[in-house]
Amino acid sequence: MSSLRIVLNFQAGLGVLANMFLLVFYTLIILGHRPKPTDMISGQLTFIHIVLLLTGGDIWLKEIVESLNIDNDFKCKTTFYISRVMRGLSICITCLLSVFQAVTISPSTSLLAKFKYKLQNHMIYAFLFIWSFNLLFSSNRIFYAGAFTNMSETKQMKVTKFCSLFSMKYIIRALILTVATCRDVFLVGLMLATSAYMVIILLRHQRQCKHLHSLSHLRASPEKRATQTILLLVVSFVVMYWINFIISSISVLLWIYNPVILSVQKIVMNVYPTITPLVQISSDNRIINMLKHMQSMCHQIFKKR
Repeated sequence: MSSLRIVLNFQAGLGVLANMFLLVFYTLIILGHRPKPTDMISGQLTFIHIVLLLTGGDIWLKEIVESLNIDNDFKCKTTFYISRVMRGLSICITCLLSVFQAVTISPSTSLLAKFKYKLQNHMIYAFLFIWSFNLLFSSNRIFYAGAFTNMSETKQMKVTKFCSLFSMKYIIRALILTVATCRDVFLVGLMLATSAYMVIILLRHQRQCKHLHSLSHLRASPEKRATQTILLLVVSFVVMYWINFIISSISVLLWIYNPVILSVQKIVMNVYPTITPLVQISSDNRIINMLKHMQSMCHQIFKKR
């Protein structure tokens, strides 16, 4: 159990640091230079993952919150609610990023290309809808999460040292799970559909590049690299999300709690928000050039000394 906790803490620490670096970068890009259309989406996803890593795992923030002189019931409801909201936002924003990139790389003759500028102009409204929906949808955690009490284990499921989920009617539990499943199936299906579409566009573009001058291939490479990055993120999200969803669904429906299973679930849940910033950092030429510039500056400073 202690080894799983070490892995969880290391994973969360790495993810938080990488996401914080990326958040600062996107903030400077958005405020300073002309950002790419996807920068605002990626910046928001980075912020969501920071909060998700801090509230989703049994790590430092929970220990700090638990040490505060605040009612345990309020602390448990708050952390459970925020964690659930961030998980919903993560899948929604990832889906939005996938859809936006599919529209962006669509040929000018396609139907999707007509929505390119409309999607850019209505991006703020999309964000407002996504946030409002998830804030309302996850509100059930306020009523069914709270501080651990001395009541029988059949009426509550202890999930942390001080917090537990309280029993709800099977119909309500099944209804919440059904709605959540429908939402997730729709979003994951949309991500897979847009991903398949982007793969087709990339393969078609690759065949065309064989008959064109190499300069055209070089000009298309940044867009191609961005698409490949988003495809990698979508695939990793889909795999990890459904593994986590299966584990959590079994636990909730059967109303069983096992500390080892819970720790494994947290590790699986934190894989995507941890690898996302690492993939984005390694694939964004702006960040790579900035890091190379910082490295050369540091080298010159130490060389003068």
